[in-house]
Amino acid sequence: MNWTVLKALNKLYDDVPVKINDTILEDKTIDNYLYSTHELEISRGQLKINPYYEQEFKEDYKLRFLNNFIEYEKLLTEIGLNKPQTKLKEEEIKALLSMKVDMDSGYLDEVRKQLIEQEASVRFVSLMFFKNDKVLDDRVSLIEAVKKILNLEKLANDKDGQAIIKIECFPSQPKCIVLCENYDFLRRAERPRKYKVELWFTGGRNINALDFVDTRGLPIFYSCDWDYDGLDIFQNVREKIGQIKLLLPNSLPKTIKETEHLSLWKDIEHPENLSELEKGNFESNEIELIQSLIKNEEWIIEEGNDLIEMVKQFLEF
Repeated sequence: MNWTVLKALNKLYDDVPVKINDTILEDKTIDNYLYSTHELEISRGQLKINPYYEQEFKEDYKLRFLNNFIEYEKLLTEIGLNKPQTKLKEEEIKALLSMKVDMDSGYLDEVRKQLIEQEASVRFVSLMFFKNDKVLDDRVSLIEAVKKILNLEKLANDKDGQAIIKIECFPSQPKCIVLCENYDFLRRAERPRKYKVELWFTGGRNINALDFVDTRGLPIFYSCDWDYDGLDIFQNVREKIGQIKLLLPNSLPKTIKETEHLSLWKDIEHPENLSELEKGNFESNEIELIQSLIKNEEWIIEEGNDLIEMVKQFLEF
């Protein structure tokens, strides 16, 4: 769903008919309201509430969308993106909102400082906050919004963002390092610091910066989404840091289909082939879990795990 559709649904909730266009008609939620629940209808080129199901539509909208819409509208207005031409996807708006909340709370103070010191590129910041290095490409308004939220004067335009964000334990000596696929754990660094766990982030597949790292003799672990991409990245990381160990997740799997997850397993008819991952990179218990995830077409999201409990599999605190 994108901002155009979210605005359309809010207009309908306020009893304002919406002129139909391809963006609206191609949306799955609109399609469901039209042809499954019949709570909406098309009349004379306009999308309207079906009068027979007005109460049902408004109750459903209020429950599922209204609070989010109010938050999104407030944010986009504050950062100058509440415009007719804005077509942000909902997940992009959520990323901006999360960024704003983290900045206001001070969670991103150290990260912002390192982004400035390392002259972080547009693509590195895109990887960090949107989990895709190309989301910000050629999107001037969105880049300006990100800079405004993060209070950054500029972002480098180079495509090779070899940066590493490090959340250190200073003045304490860390017991270990955890390299995170996603930046979510860096937002909640207080507990890792308490246990003297240093956090690193390079941005998913953006691992070239690992060619130059010094682990200072510390144990180093890898935390990731347990899906094909996350485990494939681990293989690439291991080529650069041979001693790195994979952290076994402790949260429950989610189905790929229901979450509309984009990282898909290969060769699901033969879980024993491990989705073409190299078995030599994984321990027997890891292989068993991977095979189960493939068989059931599931994945485990990184931020759903308890990071310290994962590290406790290897270290005593």
